[in-house]
Amino acid sequence: MNRPNIILIMTDQQRADTIGALGAHWMQTPHLDRLVNEGAAFSECFVTSPVCVGARASLFTGKYPHGCQVFSNFQPWQPTWVSTLADQGYHCVNIGKMHINPYDAPGGFHQRLIMENKDRPLFLEERDRAIYDEWDKALRARKLIKPSRYNRHAADPAGYKQALGAFEWDLDVDMHPDHFIGDTTCWWLGDRKNNDPLFLQIGFPGPHPPYDPTPEALAAYADVDIPLPTVSEDELRAQPPAQQQLRDNMIDFNFDSIAWRRGVSPADLLRLRRHYAANVSMIDHQVGRILAALDARGYLDNALVVFTSDHADALGDHGHIQKWTMYDSVVRVPLIFWSKNLPIKQGVRDDLVQMFDVAPTILEAAGLAVPEDFEARTLWGALSNRTDHQPRDAVYAELARDHIQTGSEFILMRRDRRWKIVLYLDDTAGELYDLQADPGEHTNLWETPALRAIRDELSTRCLHWLARGSLFANRRASRAPQQAMRI
Repeated sequence: MNRPNIILIMTDQQRADTIGALGAHWMQTPHLDRLVNEGAAFSECFVTSPVCVGARASLFTGKYPHGCQVFSNFQPWQPTWVSTLADQGYHCVNIGKMHINPYDAPGGFHQRLIMENKDRPLFLEERDRAIYDEWDKALRARKLIKPSRYNRHAADPAGYKQALGAFEWDLDVDMHPDHFIGDTTCWWLGDRKNNDPLFLQIGFPGPHPPYDPTPEALAAYADVDIPLPTVSEDELRAQPPAQQQLRDNMIDFNFDSIAWRRGVSPADLLRLRRHYAANVSMIDHQVGRILAALDARGYLDNALVVFTSDHADALGDHGHIQKWTMYDSVVRVPLIFWSKNLPIKQGVRDDLVQMFDVAPTILEAAGLAVPEDFEARTLWGALSNRTDHQPRDAVYAELARDHIQTGSEFILMRRDRRWKIVLYLDDTAGELYDLQADPGEHTNLWETPALRAIRDELSTRCLHWLARGSLFANRRASRAPQQAMRI
């Protein structure tokens, strides 16, 4: 069989509970539902880091953050296995967000049509990374001013603070960033003449905040009830100091057009979540358009389609907004595989998997060897129902200090079927959850005397895992060719 086209569609900050066919009955996602119903989905997929660059660098290097040495959003990194596909005859194209650092690095792709964060202030926080991407240029050509935290606040300071980052899109509909990605992808597909196998990575910037659906998309959720979290004062008090610092930072500073606050009312949370859900449905519509364009050109006759997200969003769970924590609502994401012709066993699986396992799965589907230094594991055995598939017994995530998560130098999570533990470097505080008794992670058992032995055992497993990974990385480095020193 000819090597399949590979279509990797990624959203930014999409929760696992946002697809109707995966149990989110309040969601309107017909195209993602189709991929789930006709393909294979993993309901227990976890990212390796609860921030964009850490998770994306893991995916495109096949290594955990400690393996690729990328822990936060401002660190430079480059993909590795994209070049492998290119070297083997794939035409490699990125349309939308990749969050490579620097933003406009080639990353092994033959072509990149770049669009990064929606609320990205040029020449301020971005400094040396600042670029005008394709969306910036299109807005400029239409003489439209990009909505941002600055002009929204200046126009209506009181309304801005009340909004919690949820705004209606008030420019031309086709200039909404997620619509723009769909349009650009369909245009590119219609214009392409190359017959080489295609690796197409599509990066939607939504539903990352600001939560900004069009009025039409939002109207579809006007009367939809969406589950809301219950957060007690006991839960907040039991959170480690680093989490309390994170919550304070989100309140005190203006990140991604969100003016967060304590004690958000149920009505405000419902409004926020309806905006978020509407943004996901907008992306779902664009996914449908892209799949139709691919099908019309014959790409889907021999193709693997993968849909996932880089991390999720607390949306008020546990008193938090956005990411930077290790709760399931932040580190669990959708993961769907679909194909017309490849031997994928249909159904929803509950294996513990990590989002970066997509990397070796793509390489194996393309008939290429998986590098020995990958810490990611191929899922092709599970997808094709092979007997040699060995599920993970635990998943891990890592996070370092940045300009937003300022409370801890390093955070490490380990999660298995029963227990989740979160360690904070140089801190006696931590998190421990019994996921069987408390799947919502509301009761932190870190200080429970009867569970001290379990806490110590899980802490030791974390340290062994980290030491083993560091040793593995060191051995890889020692096997690398060394250049002679000129003196």
